[in-house]
Amino acid sequence: MKNSEQDIFGRLRNGETILPGDPEAHKMREASFDTMKLLVQMNNSSDPAEIRNLLSQITDSEIDEGTTLFPPLQINYGKNTKIGKNVFINFDCTFLGLGGITIEDNVLIAPKVSLLSEGHPISPEGRQSLVPGHIHIKKGAWIGANATILPGVTVGENAVVAAGAVVSKDVPANTIVGGIPAKAIKKIE
Repeated sequence: MKNSEQDIFGRLRNGETILPGDPEAHKMREASFDTMKLLVQMNNSSDPAEIRNLLSQITDSEIDEGTTLFPPLQINYGKNTKIGKNVFINFDCTFLGLGGITIEDNVLIAPKVSLLSEGHPISPEGRQSLVPGHIHIKKGAWIGANATILPGVTVGENAVVAAGAVVSKDVPANTIVGGIPAKAIKKIE
């Protein structure tokens, strides 16, 4: 299927830059407002089963009983977000998911983590365009409090992202990274 034959969400998943005049751009806003309706319910619930059910609706995929989310969570578009088993997502996280987010099994996500799978070009002429980049957090990773993962980043298996880090490049497996921009601190033995 050619990109022109896919809807805007498929094009975003495939990494296509969306120009400001795209005839389907309005669908992104409409989907975000639909997601917000579900977020209001989810973010005001203290029932783990209800939270999982609403998160399932937001992501359009089943959320495993071993996965726990402490709301609030802010997410603009959940259908490009996949969450594995035994995942823990703490309070006040933000997921910009148009470019796609994959969180594998046994991942720990601390409070105030931002997973940002979309951005904009640096040049002023093209800045209104939306540039997606899939984020992939592999099994057993731990993302520390207030860390930010930028578009296109893969966090390797069992890696640790230190609190407050800004991650703009892939993190190797079994590695601790920290700082702004994040750099390798040490290997995990």
